[in-house]
Amino acid sequence: MALAHVLAAPEQILAMSGLSLATLLLFGWLALFVCALFSIVLSPHTGGMKLAWLVFAFVAPFLGCLLWFVVGRGDAYRRRAF
Repeated sequence: MALAHVLAAPEQILAMSGLSLATLLLFGWLALFVCALFSIVLSPHTGGMKLAWLVFAFVAPFLGCLLWFVVGRGDAYRRRAF
């Protein structure tokens, strides 16, 4: 009986670590999404451009948020400088 418990332990550890990894990824994505929404709303873009970025963030949440931080946010502050 003791051998069966020892052999089952790695499967239980993998199942628990997989669940916590999925939870960590979910919270990371949620934080990225919320930060992107606040960043878009508070950006110096005009209303139409903000709306376009918000729609893109809701339609393609992960890709939209990443593209906002890579492309859109920098573009907003470059345009403001001129």
